[in-house]
Amino acid sequence: METAEKNRLIVALDVETASEARRLVSALRGMVGMFKVGSQLFTAAGPALVREIVNSGERVFLDLKFHDIPNTVAAAGIEATRLGVSIFNLHAAGGSEMMRRTANAVAECAASEGHTRPLIIAVTVLTSADAGTLAEVGSGLDPEVLVPRLALLAEASGMDGVVASPREVGMVRSAVKKPGFIVVTPGVRPTGSPLFDQKRVMTPREAILAGADYIVVGRPILDAPDPAQAAQQIINGLELNAANGVAI
Repeated sequence: METAEKNRLIVALDVETASEARRLVSALRGMVGMFKVGSQLFTAAGPALVREIVNSGERVFLDLKFHDIPNTVAAAGIEATRLGVSIFNLHAAGGSEMMRRTANAVAECAASEGHTRPLIIAVTVLTSADAGTLAEVGSGLDPEVLVPRLALLAEASGMDGVVASPREVGMVRSAVKKPGFIVVTPGVRPTGSPLFDQKRVMTPREAILAGADYIVVGRPILDAPDPAQAAQQIINGLELNAANGVAI
């Protein structure tokens, strides 16, 4: 039986080979809500592996963070739709035309070809970035200012939600009032886990309490001696209060 707690956990398949990914999907099948295929695995194994995971009955978040001219990103969105992924993302920094044209193209493709329309979410500011990183690339805005601004732009451009660090989830919720607007949160680390290159982090429980719909966890599960046990421990920490539907 599926639970809301399980569905909130997206496991990042940030591994080098298709065989490693298959091993993890097999170990975690039915336990977690979704598997994330990002740039590393997609470059190594291609769309065939995405189709394989989808055809096995699991859900996929295609994390390729499209950022290009509007026509190119819209075309990529169509191909993601044809792959059968549940979610894919693009960069909000690509602007409103890029986002809007992609949303329209995906909706048209899904309707005309009989596909389920994937959710499209916009990346705000990477969780590895901080004010210094943004200053390097010419932005004078801190993440706390830029993230809600980009979230509002994403909403106005037809996105279903955003990717934001747990530190800015509350800011997104305060800025965007659209019902059903989702927030997917990477930069989540169980207590005691190494941060690696993440800078704006919270624990899984803190991220859900902050208002995240989904949390993305990679290395704390992938590097564990027993990935299934590590995933279950995270899910156990996301117990929901049946009376009010919030994490306790």
